[in-house]
Amino acid sequence: MPNQTIENIVTAIHYLEAHLTEKNDLDTVADALHYSKYHLHRMFTNTVGMTIHEYVLRRRLTEAAKLLVFSDKPVLDIALTAGYESQQAFTKIFTAMYKQPPSKYRENEKFYPLQLKFELEGSYHMLNSYGDPAWNITYAKDGDIPCWMELVRLVIDGFPYLDEKDYMQVLRRSIAERQALILKDGRTAIGILLFSRENGSIDFMGTHPLYKKKGIPKAFLDKVMHELLDGKEISITTYREGDRADTGHRMEIKDLGFAEAELLVEYGYPTQRFVLPKEEPHA
Repeated sequence: MPNQTIENIVTAIHYLEAHLTEKNDLDTVADALHYSKYHLHRMFTNTVGMTIHEYVLRRRLTEAAKLLVFSDKPVLDIALTAGYESQQAFTKIFTAMYKQPPSKYRENEKFYPLQLKFELEGSYHMLNSYGDPAWNITYAKDGDIPCWMELVRLVIDGFPYLDEKDYMQVLRRSIAERQALILKDGRTAIGILLFSRENGSIDFMGTHPLYKKKGIPKAFLDKVMHELLDGKEISITTYREGDRADTGHRMEIKDLGFAEAELLVEYGYPTQRFVLPKEEPHA
């Protein structure tokens, strides 16, 4: 991916964040940045993994959720601040994305983001390589935690109800138990995975959006299957079918060969378990 494309996306993100509560349709943003709207749409969607409309929607609702938990503002005021014309319209989309109405979310006093500001900082040397490199996937160390968390925040859209404080505890424990894998491009984490040797589950898998076409999830999966969890049934959970909050993670998991299993509720959020069948031993 050319550096100019990344710079253009950063410029677009800065504009969207500065005008988050204003009208931010494709035509408006393209005119403000002097881009072709067709080029902007293609460039933004391919890089960020969602349309400008989806990004703005998720960012507005995230900021609204923060106000619900950390302020005493009436729900109507929060709805208007988020760019909605009525409390009813706000409640409808908030409930679809957060799986509970704003009033219930406020009562629970537990903030989690749908979408954080998209940050693209660092150098991405491997983007200029041709084909799929021989990825050097290693066990994560404590010193990797800062870049690991940078990637977590970048792919937060794929992990509903993620609380950073709780997650950090799990991460440190997984690193100590050598159940955390990382792939880096220089100092930048471009792939991360938490797994359990005990039950064969993949508890977290994230790929840097700029590298999503480089085959990283498959490389992680191959390592887990053939080196770390050989002979075990591997499972992972993600969004249920039709979840409005899913930006494509369910399809990515299915494309890796996982099959649908039972429906679950995790931390109060409806999800579904997927299973990768055990490979038959070679004769």
